[in-house]
Amino acid sequence: MPPLYSAPSILILGGTTDARLLAAALAEQGGRRVELSLAGRTKAPLAMPVPTRVGGFGGAAGLADYLRAGGFSLLVDATHPFAARISANAVQAAGLAEVPLISLHRPGWVAQAGDDWRMVADVPAAVTALGPAATRVFVTLGRQEVAPLLAAPQHHYLIRSVDPIDPPLPLPHLQCLLDRGPFSLEGELALLRHHRISHILSKNSGGDAARAKLDAARALGIPVIMVARPDKPAGMLVENVAGVLGLLHQTGPAMDRGA
Repeated sequence: MPPLYSAPSILILGGTTDARLLAAALAEQGGRRVELSLAGRTKAPLAMPVPTRVGGFGGAAGLADYLRAGGFSLLVDATHPFAARISANAVQAAGLAEVPLISLHRPGWVAQAGDDWRMVADVPAAVTALGPAATRVFVTLGRQEVAPLLAAPQHHYLIRSVDPIDPPLPLPHLQCLLDRGPFSLEGELALLRHHRISHILSKNSGGDAARAKLDAARALGIPVIMVARPDKPAGMLVENVAGVLGLLHQTGPAMDRGA
């Protein structure tokens, strides 16, 4: 394969702030054709700085066909840390299309002194961890992963998401809040106090946009039921946008050593 610095066309699998920032940085640099692909889960995504497509590819084979047909010379997986299926497809597709793959995988959050985190494997386990007694729960799992809440209708849920939950959840004690990060510590403290939140359900997504809720939970002594992130299959693994740009500016031999 040619060295990455010579890659003239890049397909970014996006849906995260990191993907948007990477696309903006590459667009500003110029000299490359860049396309951003979104799964379409957010109904009104933010304006993107490069040409954007929306929708799935039909699995790894479909993504590989798209890479070949579009003449892409590099694939960047900048999807959400919990988008395990598309990340696995990216690995297979890159191999089938014989293009290099960079996986932008931001670090997860790490508990600090004073945090009360209860680590669980998945969302159903998180709901079970709330226990049988009614609690007041702030849910930040993403609107497509809240169905397991139906197993514990005794709790009072405040669900925050970018788009409305569709179809609505038939829960007796449910309030939905539509909002998009980044969120401030002051705002999260006020939210938790106003709704008298006793527990937080969260995925360990990492990043700065939603970290403030964890700082607020620590300050107020609120336990966090934290869903551990899945392993993300990777090509060349980097932790941030600067890491991707660094790879693209390395020479071929340096690239081989870094891989």
